[in-house]
Amino acid sequence: MRQAGRYMPEYRALRQKYSFLELCHTPEAAVAASMLPIDMLGVDGAIIFSDILIPLEAMGMNLQFDEGKGPILSDPIRSRSEIGRLRAYDANKETRFLPDAVRMLKAELAGRVPVLGFAGAPYTLACYAVEGKTARHYSATKSFMLNDREGFKELLFRFADAAADLLIAQIEAGAELVQLFDTWAGDLMPDEFRAMALPAAAHVIERVKATGCPIVYFVNGVGGKLEDIASSGADVIGIDWRVGLTEVRQRLGQGVVLQGNLDPCTLYARPDVIAARVRDVLAENGRGPHIFNLGHGIMPDVPVAHAKALVDAVKTFGAPGGYA
Repeated sequence: MRQAGRYMPEYRALRQKYSFLELCHTPEAAVAASMLPIDMLGVDGAIIFSDILIPLEAMGMNLQFDEGKGPILSDPIRSRSEIGRLRAYDANKETRFLPDAVRMLKAELAGRVPVLGFAGAPYTLACYAVEGKTARHYSATKSFMLNDREGFKELLFRFADAAADLLIAQIEAGAELVQLFDTWAGDLMPDEFRAMALPAAAHVIERVKATGCPIVYFVNGVGGKLEDIASSGADVIGIDWRVGLTEVRQRLGQGVVLQGNLDPCTLYARPDVIAARVRDVLAENGRGPHIFNLGHGIMPDVPVAHAKALVDAVKTFGAPGGYA
């Protein structure tokens, strides 16, 4: 999950100099943001600072960020006939700032920790592209999907190649692991997930795995779709906090690499409570391979000291050689 953010005074100071998109577009600034959690928290991997909607902007959509409302796309794609407005793009040209930032971050780290990249999954990109903003039910997206299934599949696979291109550019620049975020696919009925979101995500994963770089697939709301997600081909399955890792291990077995899954609101608790919850997650996972993480993004008003307490607890109680 994005490591640097509004909970850090140093990040807020950066935002006094750059808008959110300027921060994403400026490699030096993105590297400065990416380094904050390494220096302040001691995490085991540096997640490049960026945003999942960068491909939509590169494909010609008008992307803006409103401080109170989040992302705004003023030209949503609501029908098959409008898909033609999306242009093909070269991830090393139109979005060169991102692989450039990865290269700069890798040089800055000089081997201290690996660089991690990410992109939005096709269904989640479609949700923003169709709605034009964050929505509660994504009714316009589902209406498009239900009324023109072939058109919606076309849209998904356009975004699948766009996401894969961006991930591969990050890998070629030095990212050692990448994550595919499907923030809204958990809201789909299981059969719709299997028919729509999963094949497009699997296409991204297949293209990325051809590079030899491992990939994480994270679906927010994974519980009812575990077995389907495990069939995606991903090397690591990201788990949100709504399902316990004991159940996940029972359903998927001990050999699958899991990532997660502490409730982000745990970071509002006292450090001793945070440490106890960390031990609970580690115990639930058992002996299977595991990357400790939050089950979703860190909240903007979490005390930095509490985030540090989480990392310290993982390093204290986790298995030797584990990661946080």
